[in-house]
Amino acid sequence: MASVPIIPQDVPPYLIQPLILGITAGDISCAQALGSEVYVGCTNGELLRYTLRAESDLTKLGSYTLLSRQSLPNAKPIEELILIPYLSRVLILTDRQIHFYTLPSLDPVPNIKPIRHVEAFAVDQQHLLRAIPSLHDIPTKLPPVDFCVIKRNAIALYSLYEERLAYSRDMQAQPGVLLARRTGQYLCVADSQYYNLINLQSAQMFPLLPLNQAEGDPTPVKPFIIVVGENEFMLLSWTGASTLGLFITGEGDPVRGTLEWPSHPLSVCLDYPHVTTLLPNGTIEIHSVETQSIIQVVPAPSDGNASADGRVELVASAGGYVTPSSEHSEKMRITKLRFDRE
Repeated sequence: MASVPIIPQDVPPYLIQPLILGITAGDISCAQALGSEVYVGCTNGELLRYTLRAESDLTKLGSYTLLSRQSLPNAKPIEELILIPYLSRVLILTDRQIHFYTLPSLDPVPNIKPIRHVEAFAVDQQHLLRAIPSLHDIPTKLPPVDFCVIKRNAIALYSLYEERLAYSRDMQAQPGVLLARRTGQYLCVADSQYYNLINLQSAQMFPLLPLNQAEGDPTPVKPFIIVVGENEFMLLSWTGASTLGLFITGEGDPVRGTLEWPSHPLSVCLDYPHVTTLLPNGTIEIHSVETQSIIQVVPAPSDGNASADGRVELVASAGGYVTPSSEHSEKMRITKLRFDRE
């Protein structure tokens, strides 16, 4: 049952469609997309690159095919892929190390060594949204991408340029950080109990709210931090009866209304103005950020098991995913035309 009244749209914003079938490497641990290519990280340390191949026969759908396959050092699970398209770089977190590779070829970036002893890291979300330079633009020096690396007792600030990595400074931090997200000067982190907000300019930190608000409930709760805008986060907190989604500014002030789910989600992602969540029973709920209403519900599998049809996580990509479609072939049928001679 939906947690709030449903206000459906005439045309639902989302449709589930298979993208890549039959991945034979280790289990998928993360994925991202750039244009017509999809990058997949696996639990065995393999990094896969797929590309969408168009069919010469317009009556057939295109499909994703494996373009390259490589293994990262130590063969440990790839935990996170962060694409930086405008710098043609990808940051890969594995075995508590951040590796730097090129896009789209996935070659190691020369002269940049991995960052070690990483507990979590957060790239400035606003920098990830920068437009890719056009081939017609006058060549200029591209500004760097700023990111934070959370280590056991410190937060290290870095800037990534096209050909080098620059270290800025360290800040003290409490141990135990599990998740971090950054927008501008604000860094939001979560440990096993609280969400905390850090102003990177003033180096001040203050707690926001607990992950679990249910008194006497020792159940671990998975943290979720979503960057909504230049000065806004969404945080999820379990109350004991439902999970609330609260919108917080970088100063810690509440904004908008509150989202609610009947159980704590397995996965959450933002595709503004929509928040999409995967619930433990396999149901996918789509809320509107602006109205906080549910606008679509994708039913759970028939047996009520989220993993029955592969629903284990939702992954948003800044540029979206290019999916094969039959609409092109349906609209490009051969038609006889009659011409009148004058």
